[in-house]
Amino acid sequence: MSWKMSEKLMDTIRHYASFPATGVSLRQMVQFGEKPSTGTLFRASQFLAEELPIRLAHRVQELDNLPDGLNEMPSVKKVQAWYAQSFEATPNPSIEEGQYASHNGASYASGLNHKKFSASRRYFAMVDDTGDWPPDLHLYNQKFAQTLHKIKRRHDSVVTTMAQGILEYKRKRQRMQIDHNIQSFLDRFYMSRIGIRMLIGQHIALTDQNHYRDPSYVGIICTKTYVKDLAQEAIENARFVCEDHYGLFEAPKIQLVCNPNLNFMYVPGHLSHMLFETLKNSLRAVVETHGQDKQEFPVTKVIVAEGKEDITIKISDEGGGIPRSAIPLVWTYMYTTVDRTPNLDPDFDKSDFKAPMAGFGYGLPISRLYARYFGGDLKLISMEGYGTDVYLHLNRLSSSSEPLQ
Repeated sequence: MSWKMSEKLMDTIRHYASFPATGVSLRQMVQFGEKPSTGTLFRASQFLAEELPIRLAHRVQELDNLPDGLNEMPSVKKVQAWYAQSFEATPNPSIEEGQYASHNGASYASGLNHKKFSASRRYFAMVDDTGDWPPDLHLYNQKFAQTLHKIKRRHDSVVTTMAQGILEYKRKRQRMQIDHNIQSFLDRFYMSRIGIRMLIGQHIALTDQNHYRDPSYVGIICTKTYVKDLAQEAIENARFVCEDHYGLFEAPKIQLVCNPNLNFMYVPGHLSHMLFETLKNSLRAVVETHGQDKQEFPVTKVIVAEGKEDITIKISDEGGGIPRSAIPLVWTYMYTTVDRTPNLDPDFDKSDFKAPMAGFGYGLPISRLYARYFGGDLKLISMEGYGTDVYLHLNRLSSSSEPLQ
């Protein structure tokens, strides 16, 4: 790895980390409408060019300050370098001509100080779109989206690399479990990553005009996310992975109870991920409790309820349940029911989505973060000796702002 972090860069990063991040709600992200104009996109680019460095800087600094030698682990250093490189790569939002300059030509850093708290720093700004925008503005938007794409790709394997770093730490410290501080650091770190990827993914999708074949999509947000279709797909995927992993002719059955017309505004990718992960856990518990050679497995039920505030999805399995003393462990990273923790190949599973059946103990805690990101939650109630119910609450109101830490 040839890239080195200079002291000067670290100073700039510390400066940016002293500013708070600005939260964005699902509703704000959707205000762009289906076909945002050059001007609207440019404004959003300006917001991101100021917001991303702040968010990235917070993470670099936090990685730097990790306790107990965790910050010295090779994989943690690697992740920190990626964040610092992305910080360095985020373009200065000013465009030379005065009228389009984000800071009226003032230099980025000095402009940031007073700009940071001024009212103009908004994610979505309605721009008068009747006028013609200069072609170089359109070009800027395209270039900016390309930069974002590079950043997103650079961070693809952050979760697995960070997991590798925790493993290195556990081996070095000969610890089986990680303590509360590291646990809450990982919650903050991964939650922040969800936010950064959401903003970047949304912006890339808005810039890429090919995305507008489906009128119900605004970027990666679907204004009409049909829960039944997504759940059905997650069920098929989880059963396929289960059959594949255990060499079963047929995975345990899953029954879905859901109004086929039920839809709401959400990010389908997030919902698919949460459903897939929780279903995979249920199927694993069922197969391992009843034995692989059983002819008839008990059926797992997925029930979707529609309230005014929340859409709740309950997944009930008869997989033997979890002892009450072990429930807190379910939410810790690296707790996995697989006997030996695999040595994670950092290139494995670039997208974080096609996780193996056993996973490495990240399925539930990360799914809970996805749920909380848009104001929902994930809860687990277990009956030891019988089975487990997982409740996935999704906020329908879509007005809650990102949980920033």
